[in-house]
Order: sequence, then C-alpha cells, then structure tokens
Amino acid sequence: MNPIAEYVKKNRKEAGLTQEEFAMRSGLGLRFVRDLEQGKETVRMDKVNVALKMFGMEAGPVRKDKE
Repeated sequence: MNPIAEYVKKNRKEAGLTQEEFAMRSGLGLRFVRDLEQGKETVRMDKVNVALKMFGMEAGPVRKDKE
C-alpha cells in the first residue's frame, strides 16, 4: 500500500469515521475514498489533497530515490 493510502485510512479510522462518513464530510465520492485507500495509482491529486486536508496535510512534490 502506498504511504498516502495508509495515512488516510489510518487517520480516518482513528477519527472514528467510516468510509461513507469520511466521503460525506470531505465532499468526496465514496468510490474515490475506496480507490484512494486501496492505493489506486490513477486517483486525481486535487482530490487526494481534499482528503489530506481533512487531517491538515497536503501532498507535494517529493524527490524519488533512485531504484
């Protein structure tokens, strides 16, 4: 699982929210929340940032280490 997916899922659960409740409170669709938490690679970054904003966070460019 990718770090953003893990972060959102962990923090959503710690906040005591179901996926449905999180989707409603954030204004995101339930399908998007499910895809995000499953680590789907094609999710829209603008929506990822809406989800992260619920926890006072934002995604940004990060240098990827050479593999």
